[in-house]
Amino acid sequence: MSSELRIKKLRGSGGYIMARLTDDQQVKGNLGGPDLFLAPIGRLDAELISKHFCNTCEKEFEGSPKIEFENPNEEVAENLMLAEKGQYLCNTCNSSIAEYREFKKQDEGGDVGEAKPIEQVQSTPQVQSTPQVQSTPQVQSTPQVQSTPQVQETTTQPGPVTSINSIEGRIVYDENANRVGIAKQVGIDSTQSMILVISQNDGTEGGIPWKNIKKVGEIILLGNPEETAQPGKCSCGFVNKDGSKFCEECGTPLQ
Repeated sequence: MSSELRIKKLRGSGGYIMARLTDDQQVKGNLGGPDLFLAPIGRLDAELISKHFCNTCEKEFEGSPKIEFENPNEEVAENLMLAEKGQYLCNTCNSSIAEYREFKKQDEGGDVGEAKPIEQVQSTPQVQSTPQVQSTPQVQSTPQVQSTPQVQETTTQPGPVTSINSIEGRIVYDENANRVGIAKQVGIDSTQSMILVISQNDGTEGGIPWKNIKKVGEIILLGNPEETAQPGKCSCGFVNKDGSKFCEECGTPLQ
C-alpha cells in the first residue's frame, strides 16, 4: 500500500480530529461505514494532527488535543496482552474526545487463546459414587455391625470451550434465519468486551457483541439479548462512555 499521507477526519465518542494518515491507518480506522474512527488506530503523533473538535465545548480548535496514555501490559486472554491504553483530551475543558486500546500477542507465532467469557463456559459434573460397604465378622453375643458407606466424589471440571480456530469460517445467521456473514475471529473492542469479527455479506468487516451469540454449532446463530437501560447506549447497540454526546461506532447523536 502507498505510504502517502492524506488528511482525514477521525471520529471519537466525544468529538473528532483531523489528521494525516497512511493507507494502512485508514484501513484500521474503517469499521465498515462511511466514517473513519480514531479508536482502532490508537496513538498518533501530535504533529500529524491539524485540528480537533470537542463535543462538550461544541467548538473546533487548531492543533492536537492532549494525548495521555499508559502501558499496563495486562494479560486479558491467553497469549493476548493489553499493551497500551490512552485517550485524547480537549485542551480547553479536558473532556475525552476519544479512547483507544492496543493489544499485542506475547508469542507472535502462536494463536490467541480460547475465547472464554465466564457465562459461555459450560461445566459438566463428573461424579462417581461407589459405596464400599465392609462388615465386621459376626461375634457370638454381639450384634452384626455394618460400617458407614464411603462415597468418593471427583471435583467438577469445566467442559471444553469453543476456540478461535473452530469458529473461523462458520456461517453466521440472525434470529430470523437470514445470513449476515462469515465468522473470521474473536476479538476485543475498545471497551474490552469480547466480540465476534465477521466478514459481512457486502464484503466489509463488522463486529458482533459476544452476548448476542445464542448458539455455536455447525453455524453460528444470533439472538436478541434482553435489553437493559445503559447510559451512553446507542440505537445501533454500541455502549459509549457515560456522558458522550455522539456514538463512537456510528456517529449518531445520543439522547
